[in-house]
Amino acid sequence: MLKKVLVLFLLPSIIFLSIASEKEPAKYAYKANQSRWVDSVFNALDADERIGQLFMVAAYSNQNEKHQKEIESLIRNQSIGGLIFFQGGPVRQANLTNKYQSISKVPLLIGMDAEWGLGMRLDSTISYPRQMTLGAIADNDNIYRMGEEIARQCKRLGVHINFAPVVDINSNQNNPVIGVRSFGEDKENVAAKGIAYMQGLQHNGIMANAKHFPGHGDTDTDSHVALPVINHSRKRMSETELYPFKKLFADSLMSVMVAHMYVPAYDETKNRATTLSKPVVTDLLKKELGFKGLVFTDALNMKGVSQSHKAGEVDMLALLAGNDVLLFSEDVPEAIKQIKKAIRGKKITQAEVDAKVKKILSGKYWAGLHTIDPIETAHLHADLNNPQARLVNRNLYQQALTVVRNERNLIPYRMLDTTSFASVSIGLSADNEFQQTLSKYTFVQQYTLPADKATDAEYEILLEKLSNFKVVMVSIHKMNNAASKSYGISQQTRTFIERLRTKTQMSLVVFGNPYSLKYFDRINHLVCAYEDNELTQSLAAQVLFGAIEAKGKLPVTAGEPYVSGTGVVTESLRRLGYTAPEDAGMSSTFLESGIDSIVNASIKDFVMPGCQVLVAKNGKVVFNKSYGHLSYDSLEPVLPTTMYDIASVTKVAATLQAVMFLHERQLLDVNQKASFYLPELKGSNKENMLIRDILMHQAGLIAYLAHWEKTKTRTGLSSTFYSQIQNNLYPLEIAPGMYGMAALEDSLWKWTIQSRLLYKPKKQAQHRFEYSDLGFYMMQKVAERLLNQPIEDFLSQNFYQPLGLHTLTFNPLCKFTESCIAPTEKDKIFRGQLIRGSVHDQGAAMMGGVAGHAGLFSNANDLAILMQMNLQKGDYGGRRYFLEPTIPVFTKSYNKGNRRGLGWDRPRPEGGGQVSDLASRNSFGHSGFTGTFAWVDPEEELVYIFLSNRVYPTAHNEKLMKYNVRRNVQDVIYKSIINYQTLNHTSVTSIKKSE
Repeated sequence: MLKKVLVLFLLPSIIFLSIASEKEPAKYAYKANQSRWVDSVFNALDADERIGQLFMVAAYSNQNEKHQKEIESLIRNQSIGGLIFFQGGPVRQANLTNKYQSISKVPLLIGMDAEWGLGMRLDSTISYPRQMTLGAIADNDNIYRMGEEIARQCKRLGVHINFAPVVDINSNQNNPVIGVRSFGEDKENVAAKGIAYMQGLQHNGIMANAKHFPGHGDTDTDSHVALPVINHSRKRMSETELYPFKKLFADSLMSVMVAHMYVPAYDETKNRATTLSKPVVTDLLKKELGFKGLVFTDALNMKGVSQSHKAGEVDMLALLAGNDVLLFSEDVPEAIKQIKKAIRGKKITQAEVDAKVKKILSGKYWAGLHTIDPIETAHLHADLNNPQARLVNRNLYQQALTVVRNERNLIPYRMLDTTSFASVSIGLSADNEFQQTLSKYTFVQQYTLPADKATDAEYEILLEKLSNFKVVMVSIHKMNNAASKSYGISQQTRTFIERLRTKTQMSLVVFGNPYSLKYFDRINHLVCAYEDNELTQSLAAQVLFGAIEAKGKLPVTAGEPYVSGTGVVTESLRRLGYTAPEDAGMSSTFLESGIDSIVNASIKDFVMPGCQVLVAKNGKVVFNKSYGHLSYDSLEPVLPTTMYDIASVTKVAATLQAVMFLHERQLLDVNQKASFYLPELKGSNKENMLIRDILMHQAGLIAYLAHWEKTKTRTGLSSTFYSQIQNNLYPLEIAPGMYGMAALEDSLWKWTIQSRLLYKPKKQAQHRFEYSDLGFYMMQKVAERLLNQPIEDFLSQNFYQPLGLHTLTFNPLCKFTESCIAPTEKDKIFRGQLIRGSVHDQGAAMMGGVAGHAGLFSNANDLAILMQMNLQKGDYGGRRYFLEPTIPVFTKSYNKGNRRGLGWDRPRPEGGGQVSDLASRNSFGHSGFTGTFAWVDPEEELVYIFLSNRVYPTAHNEKLMKYNVRRNVQDVIYKSIINYQTLNHTSVTSIKKSE
C-alpha cells in the first residue's frame, strides 16, 4: 500500500508541511521555525527583490558564457526566485547551480522538467519510461518507486521541484503535445498513477507539480506553437479532465501548472489563455477546487500565450490571473516594471503580492533551502546511475510489456524442438538486442529490413524465405509518435506484415506508440513494448520465450479490437531470464569489478588466452561476459557465441543426463552390476563392478588410458588405424585430415575392458576414490545398449533440441565454422596439429568425437540452461525432463570417505579444492581438463559457468589450477550476495560469512 503524507497549507503565510507521522509538538515546532525563516528572509528584501522571487527563469548547462552571465545578472539585479534547468549535463548543471546559489541573496528554488527522469533533459543520466508506458503497469507501487528514485536523483543534483506528473487524460489520439506523456485515457488510471508518482517525489523531499491544468489531453494543437481550444462543457470538464487534478489535490499535491489553452466554458473572453484567466486560475482552481499550493504558469515563452502579448505584459497578466510563480519569463526586468505598474494601478494589491512571495519562501523552506550546502560533484555520475536506479527502470519496462492478442496461447513458445524460428527486425541493423536475446533461447534465423528504404523485390524475396519457417517473430523499430506520419510505419511494412501472417505463425512486437496497433487488427499474436531501447528489446524477447511474464494492459484504445485495458497475462515457463545482479539480490559493482580483476589479471599472466564467465541466480542470468581472445597470438575476441571444448563436464552434461533418464524409468538400476547390462564384462576384472561405484569413481578403475599409444608404430601412427582420407573404411574424424578406421571404437572398448584395476588391500571393503575417465566409457556403453541408439542422437532429441541448445553439441565442425570455436592444444604427440573444433581428449577423438567422458562443446549460455534445468529438478521451459525426485538421488553423497554423488562432483567436506568454501554442501557440478567448470548451488539457486581454453597452446599450462582462478571467481559470486545483503540490511542466513 502506498503511504499517505498530509501536506498542510497553513494561512496566512501558507506553510508547507509533510508530517503525517510527526507528533503535534514537532508539527508546531516546524511551523514556528518555518515562519521565523520566511519572515526573516521576506523582511530583508526590498519591494523589487520581493517581486523578483515570483520568477523562475530558464537555465541551461550546455550554453555559452553569455547565457551564464545573463542568469547571473538576473540573480544579482532582479533577485529572481528560481531556475528551471533544461538541456545539459549533470556535472555542468551541478557546478552552475553551486555558482548561482553562491551569488543569490535568497536560495534559489531549482526546478526541472523531468517527467521521465533526469534523462529527459541531461546527458549521461537515466531516462525512465514515458508515462503512457507506465500507464500499462498494473501495480502502482512500481510508479511510486520510480518517483522515489527520481526524487533521490533530483536531491543529489540540487533540484527541488520536478514538473511532474502529467495528469492530462489523453482522450485524443491525435494530440500533438501530450500523447505518450500521459498515463492514458482512463481517468481512474491516470489519477491513481499520478498520485503514486507524486507521493514518490514528495515523500522523499521533492515537490511534485501536476500539469497541465485544467487538462490538455483532448487537444489537437501544440500550445508551444499556437493556442489550443477545448470546447467541452463544464460538466464534461469536471467529470473527466479535472478528475485527476481533484484526486491529487485531495491527497497532498504541493504545486500545479496551468496550461495555455482557450476553454470557453470557463472564460468566454476570445482567445484568452487559461494561464491568463482569472476565472480559471483564481475562481476555478483556487476557490472552487480549493487548491492552496503553489500555482505555476506553463512556460511564458510558448506561442500559445506569448503571441498575443508583449514580453513582460504576459507575466503581469498571469500574476493578475492568480498564478504564484511565473515560469520561463522572456523579460524579467520589464515584467517587474509591469507588475509594479499594476500594483500602483490597484489591479493587484501589495498584500496579494507579499502573500505569494511568502508562499514561495515557505515552499523553499519545505525543500530544505534554509540550510543549503554546495552540491558535491565527486561520484555524481555514479550516484545518478547507480544499480538500484537502473533496476527500477528495468522493472518498469518489464511490468509494462503487453501481450495484446495471443490466439491459442502461442506466446510463450514452448516446444523448441519441433519448431523452426526466424526473426525479422524492421528498422534495425543486424545483431540488435532483440534478436541477440531471442538467440539465447534457441536457434533463430535472423533477418533485418530498413524501416522505409526496402524495395518491393527485397520484400518478395524475404517473404519467400520466411514461408519456410513455422514461427516468424517480426519487430518494428525506429517508430515516432506522430499520428500524421503513421507513427513511422510505412504502408510497405504494413502490407508485408499482412501478407506474412497468412504464410506462417507470425508474432509481431511493436516497439513504439500503442496507437499504431490499429494497423494490425488481424494479427493473432501481438505484443506492445511501447518504447524502443535495449531494455525493451531484451525484455520483449524474454516474454516471447516465457522467461518472464507479461502483465501489462493497454492504457489507450487503439482501434476497435484493442480497447483500453486489453492485455493477456502470460505465464512464466521457468526459462532463464536476463537481468541485472540487483534483481537477484547481488551487488553488480562487487561482482563485475571482482570478476574483471581476477580474469584480466589471469589473461595478462598467460593463465588462459580468454574465457567466458556466466552467473545465474534465482533463474536469472545476472552476469555473462566474454574476456580476451581465442589465442594469445590472435585478434579474434572471445564472443558470447564462442564455443569451448567442455571436456569432462561432458560426463554430467551428456552421459549422466541419459543415466538419470534411464534410472527414473526403471530401465537402469544403479545398484546393479555393470555386467548385467554389458555381458562382455563377465569373466573380466570388471564383472562385479556396481553402477553406483562406477558413478562415484570408487570401482577401482585406473584414472586414464592412453589408447592412442596402442596405435603407434616405431615410425609413427599405424596406417592400419588411420587414413588421411575419409571413407567407409575410415569414417571416424579424429581431426581434419585424420580419420580412424570403423573398428577403432571396438578396439578402444576391448582395451578398456582389459585394463588393470587399482590395488585394494584385502581388509579394505571397497576401492578408494580415484577419479577415472574409464567409468564413463562404460556408462556410455550401458546407456546406448538400453536406449538402443547412439547417445548423441538420444541427447539431441530428448534434451538439447527441446531446451534450445544449438551450441551444446558433439563434433561442432559438422554445424559451425572453425571461427566459432576456441582452439585447444597444439597436439604435437598424436594429431600433429592445432586442435580447433575437434575434441581435445585423444580417447574421445578416437571414438569419432563422441564419448561418455568428453566430446561436448558449448558456449556458456547453453551450458547454463542445461544446468538450470538440473537445478530446477528437471522442470524447464514448460516441460518436465525429469521427475522431481530424480536429480537429488544423483547429487547427494553416499559415503563418508567420498564426496562424490552419483556422477556429480560435490564440494570437499574439509573445504579447499576447486569449489568455493562459501558454496553450500548441497552444491554440485563438474570441472573439465580444458579449463571449464559448471556448478549449481540449489540453496542459493545459483548457476556458475566458467569456460576457457587454458590448454592452449599446451596442456602443461597448469596456472589455472595453481592460482585457483575458477574458485576465486566463485568466491566473488558468493561475496557479491553477502555484499548486497549487507548494504541492504538484510539477514545473511543461507550463506556462510565471508572470511
